[in-house]
Amino acid sequence: MTTIEKTAGVPVPRTEDESSGPLLEVRDLHVEFHTRDGIVKAVNGVNYSVGAGETLAVLGESGSGKSVTAQAVMGILDMPPGRIPRGEILYRGRNMLEMSGEQRRKIRGAKIAMIFQDALSSLNPVLSVGYQLGEMFRVHQGMSKKAAKVKAIGLMDRVGIPAAKERIGDYPHQFSGGMRQRIMIAMALALEPDLIIADEPTTALDVTVQAQVMDLLAELQREFNMGLILITHDLGVVADVADKIAVMYAGRIVETAPVRELYKRPAHPYTRGLLDSIPRLDQKGHELYAIKGLPPNLLNIPAGCAFSPRCPKAQDICRTDVPALEQVSDERASACHFWKETIDG
Repeated sequence: MTTIEKTAGVPVPRTEDESSGPLLEVRDLHVEFHTRDGIVKAVNGVNYSVGAGETLAVLGESGSGKSVTAQAVMGILDMPPGRIPRGEILYRGRNMLEMSGEQRRKIRGAKIAMIFQDALSSLNPVLSVGYQLGEMFRVHQGMSKKAAKVKAIGLMDRVGIPAAKERIGDYPHQFSGGMRQRIMIAMALALEPDLIIADEPTTALDVTVQAQVMDLLAELQREFNMGLILITHDLGVVADVADKIAVMYAGRIVETAPVRELYKRPAHPYTRGLLDSIPRLDQKGHELYAIKGLPPNLLNIPAGCAFSPRCPKAQDICRTDVPALEQVSDERASACHFWKETIDG
């Protein structure tokens, strides 16, 4: 890599030694919120891991616990009212929940970065994007304003913002939604993290811009061998970029699988419902499928399987016994008493 590339703020690809082993492991994570109405059990025993160069997609409806899990990983939960009663969040084998605030700050942004879903509200409206990008380098690396500006321009170039040198002084409202999301990606890349968490990065973007943003994330993830956790409710968004998928419902992971296997043969009725609700070109004129009912109130999660009130396959055992996340094969698991019937269609 040339000197010009280095000074332009482009991350350097990691060596094999740096990327060995899991980057992040979440083990039996529980998150709850104490409110006036009671305890909201937002995350209930989540387990997943992601390695260097790997893309994990976390799927589920709003309120399933996807973003709360990510906020717990980043250490940005409001505590109180939030609380983590048990679980582990391991970055390269070290439990971040046992670290001091200063130790976690050194990891946040520098080692694990996050792209938020609403770029306009995440960016400061009264500061130029160049100033906000440069702040990453000035604060964390002690760079001068001039050097930080050069880095910021390089990052804007790298994420595909035209005329970056001329637009470095523009404000967030002067960019389109897609360009603002690219700026958020540039900020996440600034300190060369090992892992990026992208929380609904294509929300409120049209389908063409969605595809461009997803292609950019996939390209950067491959180029720099970063881990990527992609949080979304849209199965169509992740089909071409994810390596494996974790499906969440009512704060639990109900299915995990490599992306192709999950699309071909879902092993949980909720996953099948999500797949069936995707519009298809070969079903023009047909009524779009929707999962009946609503997600449960997390103040009062139903006994047994939380999905049973909405599940077309539910039987008596589903309403009394919570199904464990059972191995279906070496690489996939399902939390359904009748996963064999589900996977066979």
